[in-house]
Amino acid sequence: MERVALYLQDAHPIRLGMELAQYAEARGFEAVWQAESRLVRDAIVPMAAYAAVTDRIKIGSGVINNWTRNIGLLAATYLTLDDLAPNRIICGIGAWWDPLARNVGIHRRKPLKAMRETIIVMKKLLALEPVTFHGEFHHVDGIVLDVVHGRREPRNVPIYIGATGPKMMELAGEIADGVVLNYCVPPEYNDVAMAHLRAGVEKAGRSIDDIDRPQLIVCSVDMDRRKALDGARGLLTQYLAQQPHIAKASGVSDEVVHEIQSILGWPATKEQIQKAMPLVPDDLVQRITASGSPEEVKAKVQEYIDHGATCPILYPLGDPKLMIDIFATR
Repeated sequence: MERVALYLQDAHPIRLGMELAQYAEARGFEAVWQAESRLVRDAIVPMAAYAAVTDRIKIGSGVINNWTRNIGLLAATYLTLDDLAPNRIICGIGAWWDPLARNVGIHRRKPLKAMRETIIVMKKLLALEPVTFHGEFHHVDGIVLDVVHGRREPRNVPIYIGATGPKMMELAGEIADGVVLNYCVPPEYNDVAMAHLRAGVEKAGRSIDDIDRPQLIVCSVDMDRRKALDGARGLLTQYLAQQPHIAKASGVSDEVVHEIQSILGWPATKEQIQKAMPLVPDDLVQRITASGSPEEVKAKVQEYIDHGATCPILYPLGDPKLMIDIFATR
């Protein structure tokens, strides 16, 4: 495969993440994406760290949310990252999810309109245009990223929507530079996603080829196949309980999800995850992740590409350098 990217969350110390970004760059990876999902690790600080110690690899947020940062500060943050690594920064942004958003006091209403307003204003600001905008979610008066020192020029920071549901997928096709397809879904999920993306691009008079479609993929690889499957099983147990939008997209039955949720607290303990893991069978692990031997994971990742993904963003479980080596392009 010609394109491949690395996904880092909170499983590795940030300094190790910096080493992995360098290693991935040396092995021909196109990008490193930093997660910001649970209340554990901000995406911006690690992105800056990776940008500072690399030269070519792109750095993406995979993904931040559009509810908790003021739009002016959000645009200034990505301009700052672009100052550190010009033309290498990607803004991946998503609509967040409940119950996490609700638990920190965010009322997620009209997520499509909120995302549309965010992207409209963000694009204008990154183009260094003065913006006055009065919407339902954003109100700005004559603001501009007032660069006094440095490059007074529009910034090339593409905006990708982290979309899971069909309507957000359609919106991504209409107004975004790309879509970050979610993980813990079967490859066939992409067929439906592609249909909604096409509806969006047609509405905007664009082509599906105008929309980049990288996809997060859990990748648990080990020479010991059983160890690889168990590594992914633990992650799935937690995600199916805590991120209902992913559980719905994965096709897992409500009965299984409710049973897992009855065991896991918030946040889930390692002991609770261990107890609930037997509820996640091997066939589910292999259906919605790339897990197993090197040959199995490469074949599975190719399935996602065959169903429309343009660049796998691989979330390494186990030895991250082994995974990077297996998918190296140089």
